[in-house]
Amino acid sequence: MADISGHKNEMTFWEHLEEFRKVLFRSAIVLIVLMVVVFVNKNFVFDAVIFAPRSSDFILYRWMTGLADLVGISSISPEPFTLQLQNIELSAQFFTHISVSFSIAFVLATPFILYQLWIFIRPALYPKEKRAVKGAFGWCSLLFFLGVLTGYFFVFPLTINFLGSYQVSEWVKNQISLQSYIHMFIWLVIIMGIVFEMPILLRVLSKLGVISKEILKKYRKHAAIILVILAAIITPSGDAFTLFVVALPLYILYEISILVSFSKQPAEDEKVPS
Repeated sequence: MADISGHKNEMTFWEHLEEFRKVLFRSAIVLIVLMVVVFVNKNFVFDAVIFAPRSSDFILYRWMTGLADLVGISSISPEPFTLQLQNIELSAQFFTHISVSFSIAFVLATPFILYQLWIFIRPALYPKEKRAVKGAFGWCSLLFFLGVLTGYFFVFPLTINFLGSYQVSEWVKNQISLQSYIHMFIWLVIIMGIVFEMPILLRVLSKLGVISKEILKKYRKHAAIILVILAAIITPSGDAFTLFVVALPLYILYEISILVSFSKQPAEDEKVPS
């Protein structure tokens, strides 16, 4: 802020620390409230949401079956299956309940946390910077949720469908632990939310001059290979269809990143004098 004489009133280190403490406190309150809400709705959260992809009744599998009937390619339709889970540790179910409640609460609280961070850094920005950063924070929340939904409705179901039914021998039966299932669920869903931040990240880097629209276009083929490798890491499946479903949105995000990135600014000696 500026006083009447036009000088900025700079905050001290301790004042900045106090403001940041308020941001953390407000974020923690919202996180705790959402965590309690999720915790008390255990049956809905686990039965209707988290455990829904473990059977053939899940919406993605029904959609794939309908698509297979429509195009006449039976290989697209997944085989009927139900993934059986087991727990062998006394306290595992309780602590799983707590960890899942926290993870879901964190995902739901992401827009509020980003908004609090925006409030914290806003006073230090100029008007032009405020407009740019404010838009970036909004898009971060939107892209994060799109990534989470993609991870939940596509990546995670396809992954457990393959890994849960894969056998090196018919003599070895899969007995999936609760912890393994939950770990895979949280990891894939959140990592897809993070991956979907690619356009915002590349746009900011291009704004800073680290990369440019021209560089992204030049190395488009290299990026496609890297994205396919990333898709293979996220979904360790030998199924080409699964790999395609994961790699396609990543490549679309890369193309979007090119559209929203800035072009290379000419050097000072290359600019035409006015």
